[in-house]
Amino acid sequence: MQKIGIITILLFGLMSCNSSEVKEAPVAAKTLAESYDWTSVATEDMDVKIQKYTPFKLEADLSSLSVNQKKMISTLIEAADIMNELFWFEAYGSKAELMSALPDDKSKVFANINYGPWDRLDGNTPFVKGVGAKAEGSNFYPKDMSKEEFERSSLSDKTSLYTFIRRDEKGELISIPYHKQFKDQVSRVSKLLVEAADLAEDAGLKKYLTLRSQAMLNDDYQPSDFAWLDMKSNPIDVVIGPIETYEDQLFGYKAAHEGYVLIKDMAWSKRLEKYAAFLPDLQKGLPVPEAYKREEPGRDTELNAYDVVYYAGDCNAGSKTIAINLPNDEEVQLKKGTRRLQLKNAMKAKFEKILLPISKELIDPDQRKHITFDAFFSNTMFHEVAHGLGIKNTIDGKGTVRKALKEHSSALEEGKADMLGLYMINQLHKRGEIDGDLNDYIVTFMAGIFRSVRFGASSAHGKANMIRFNFFDEMNAFTRDEEAGTYKVNFDNFQKAMDALSEKILTLQGDGDYEGVAQLVSDQGVIKAQLAGDLERLTKAGIPVDVIFEQGVKVLGL
Repeated sequence: MQKIGIITILLFGLMSCNSSEVKEAPVAAKTLAESYDWTSVATEDMDVKIQKYTPFKLEADLSSLSVNQKKMISTLIEAADIMNELFWFEAYGSKAELMSALPDDKSKVFANINYGPWDRLDGNTPFVKGVGAKAEGSNFYPKDMSKEEFERSSLSDKTSLYTFIRRDEKGELISIPYHKQFKDQVSRVSKLLVEAADLAEDAGLKKYLTLRSQAMLNDDYQPSDFAWLDMKSNPIDVVIGPIETYEDQLFGYKAAHEGYVLIKDMAWSKRLEKYAAFLPDLQKGLPVPEAYKREEPGRDTELNAYDVVYYAGDCNAGSKTIAINLPNDEEVQLKKGTRRLQLKNAMKAKFEKILLPISKELIDPDQRKHITFDAFFSNTMFHEVAHGLGIKNTIDGKGTVRKALKEHSSALEEGKADMLGLYMINQLHKRGEIDGDLNDYIVTFMAGIFRSVRFGASSAHGKANMIRFNFFDEMNAFTRDEEAGTYKVNFDNFQKAMDALSEKILTLQGDGDYEGVAQLVSDQGVIKAQLAGDLERLTKAGIPVDVIFEQGVKVLGL
């Protein structure tokens, strides 16, 4: 029944999503149909691949919302849906051409999950014979461009988050701003955001939507980022535009389009708001020399809990996001702070459908009592909060950490947030600010490594978890029962490993040590044979890797 449900949900999504196409001139003589062996897509293999995902319905209680607020949600979903179209282009190219060439519904379903013919939960392995490896730079750069050619280029905006790099008629590199490449699409999004602003009853939300609508037309997102952080009492929220740089694995420069439509849980958010105030004090206690913690986190940082009702684009590709930390603009972060959004309903789905079954397979029976949703929620929340710790700029004038570490910056930043999230929990638990058994957080964290490492090497989160697992293994932070194949945390060594890896990551970031990070990823960012075998056990047990969503206005009863 599950298999049929997944295919039905996604086929409906394929038929209902926006059908307009982002245009680009062809660059090869052969068409897609001539280049790839579409008949090699194995139906049985597609069944196995699709079963990596389990369906989940994105619902929320709308009873407290006004008529205008419900209309606004529908309008925002329409705007967010356009992000699917833009991300398809950024990740692959022509969705219409790919879909028309695929031979059967199952392969179309799987391509739609992955926004292209590469399996994102299997290191971007192609699932169509002849398609070749996924370009590290996705569709942000010319496929024949080398890193050296890019570095030699004198283009002033080549490292901009919001430009495509292409070739002119002479073969020279040129840049194309997003708002020009996607002129028709962003114009539609801008109009929809203005419509939503007209419906807004909250002044802060109205201002943000108005500024965001302008940003879609000129790629100047900073004013709307500041306005977004100024919002405090809005029950509806939307995150939309080119945001994360995970998709650009060539340099990590280019932001990809995505959209979330969210409903704020006011009661949960009230419970969480106190924790952000501890950031400046916790920054001072980081286990690194003073130079690596000299920046002070913005004091306007806040935590909120939401039910998410729509995912689109980058956040919906492969493994799904369950928490958000934005804005990414380092200047905004230092001046104003960030907002951490905990996606409560999506988090609950992953805990119940994935993390609990994993713990029954791989965690020592005596420690399974420590696997709790409260610990999972807190670990995820403090991961996002911990993005605000450390430094955003290198200590020796190399510029931002993101630009210095290029394609490795995302994986290292995710690893930092995991480590410092645990550091925060440890410190706040000592102060009595967090209740419960500290071991709950640690064992749930250990189980979470197995969950996230299954995302594979194409995911920054997956790569960060591979590094952490191997590092902790070397420091005897856990033991494995050879007979049962289960893992048991050594709590004392776990704490030591946590401090050691935190120091290593923070130092690499502060030094902007690209070569050092590349070596760390090369040495530790791999799944070794024993772990691979244990992960295969999870697959054989039928435990899904991630979720797919049944979502939209019909699901919400709108």
